[in-house]
Amino acid sequence: MIGTFAVGMTEYVVTGLLTQFAVDLDVEIATTGLLLSVYALSVTVFGPVIRLLTLRFSPKMLLIILTSIFIISNTVAATAPNFEVLLLSRLLSATMHAPFFGVMMSLAMAISEPHKKTSAVALVNGGLVISVMIGVPFGSFIGAALSFRTVFWIIVLLGIITLIGLILTTPNYKIKEAPRIMDELTVFKDKNVLLLIFTIIFGYSGVFTAYTFLEPMLRDITGMGHLGVAFSMLMFGTFAVIGNFSSGNIQPSRLTLTVTMTFLFLGIVLILFTFMLENQILAFIASGLFGLGTFGISPMLNSKIIFAAVTAPALAGTLAASVFNLANSIGATLGSALLSNGLNYTQITMIAAGMLFFGVICMVITHFIEDKERFMSSE
Repeated sequence: MIGTFAVGMTEYVVTGLLTQFAVDLDVEIATTGLLLSVYALSVTVFGPVIRLLTLRFSPKMLLIILTSIFIISNTVAATAPNFEVLLLSRLLSATMHAPFFGVMMSLAMAISEPHKKTSAVALVNGGLVISVMIGVPFGSFIGAALSFRTVFWIIVLLGIITLIGLILTTPNYKIKEAPRIMDELTVFKDKNVLLLIFTIIFGYSGVFTAYTFLEPMLRDITGMGHLGVAFSMLMFGTFAVIGNFSSGNIQPSRLTLTVTMTFLFLGIVLILFTFMLENQILAFIASGLFGLGTFGISPMLNSKIIFAAVTAPALAGTLAASVFNLANSIGATLGSALLSNGLNYTQITMIAAGMLFFGVICMVITHFIEDKERFMSSE
């Protein structure tokens, strides 16, 4: 949980620091959005490749190596003299993200009873979500009060604690049969997996089209200061935790229906979002509802990919993390492009809502096409 908290904080804390990056490193707000999109794109590109190259590594050894990369990359971020070096540190940190979460989720599901597998993924994802609840608002506040560099030094400390914990406590779990690369790659021909990948990339990406600029929206539309932004981020994260752990109770056979309804809920929230931000109390509520849906849906989609990818048990978790980050990258890049081309925040959130409604359509199609026995047999 400490490890997933630290990695999650690294990915998402930049959303609460965009203004600080822009001022301290003398770049435009729209440009700082690249810190999220480049990270996510790097996770997407390097995640599956690194996992395939490390299939024969023991989970413990691989986690130790990945955590060491994490510590080094965030040290570079804390000492970055300019925006370009900070961007490079984000790219390096992202290379360990997907394999780290992939090994964690796959292990959790492997050692869990069939009816608790969705819950196991939610627990692993819990560290990530708690980082959104605590790490992002805390980082935003510390960054504003002191410096964004202080935030990255705190993350380095968390990485060191994680590394020590992995060395001392992680069991030396042995895989019964070494995975074969060719067997794992067959997952890219599986209609069940491809449908979910398509849904996440073109539907869930709408979340990050809007979320990337949550902090400046709260400042510009609601008129919040540092404390108000931090509290809004806390509301987002608190409800994200509720959504995450609630989704762990959804049985595999009901995942498709629940994901569909959550996409619909998120789309409605984003339609109303910027209008709610005009009132401070409603802004807090809007932030909470946004977090509830965003992180309520992600463990369910992660679980669906792992359940569906029966031919790629070693790659499935990493693939899920990579696909989500591709969606994050697309969303963040699209949001930055729309803002740079003169669209206002209301127009951007409307486009994001439309993408989520497209996710609803994708899930309805999935209901009629997917092999439902893959989910029934897991209960």
